[in-house]
Amino acid sequence: MARTTTRRWLGALALVVAGWGAGCDVQHIRELEEGVSTEADVRQRFGPPEAVWDGDGGERVFEYNRQPAGHQNYMIGIGPDGKMTALRQVLNPANLARITPGVAMEDVRRRLGKPRAVTPWPQTGEVHHDWRFRDGPNASDAKIFTVVFDPDLRVLRTETVVDPDLIYQSGR
Repeated sequence: MARTTTRRWLGALALVVAGWGAGCDVQHIRELEEGVSTEADVRQRFGPPEAVWDGDGGERVFEYNRQPAGHQNYMIGIGPDGKMTALRQVLNPANLARITPGVAMEDVRRRLGKPRAVTPWPQTGEVHHDWRFRDGPNASDAKIFTVVFDPDLRVLRTETVVDPDLIYQSGR
C-alpha cells in the first residue's frame, strides 16, 4: 500500500514539475493513477476531450487543450482495458525539440495538441501555428512556440519568442 502511495505521489510530483504549474489541473492530476484510474475517472476530472487520437496497441489518446490562455496541453492514454496508461503535459522544451523540418502538420497536431492560434500567410503560402508554453517554473518563463508550415503542410522551421503578454504586462 505504501509503495502505491509513494508511486502515486512521485508521479504527481513529476507531472507538476513537467507541467510547470498547471493551475487547477494539478488537483485533477493528483487524483489519477496510471494503471488504476479509468476512462470514466479521467472524463469526470477533465471533462470531454478536445480530440481522441488512435495510439499504439489499441490505446486511445485523449487531448485536453489548455490553449489559448493556458501553458499546457495534456495527452492522456486510455488502454484497451479502459484504464489510464499515461498522462503527459506535452508543451515542454523536450517535446517541442522533436518538431523538426519535414514533419507533417497532422503529426505535429497529434504531438502538441490544438494550437492557440493559426495564421495563414497567403503571400508566402506559409501557415504559422502558435502554442503558449513555459520554459521554466515562473510566469516570466512564458514563451510562444511557432511552427511554420510550407504549402505542402510540412514543417519548414520553428521559432520561439518571449510571450508578448509578458511585454504588455510589464509596460515595455
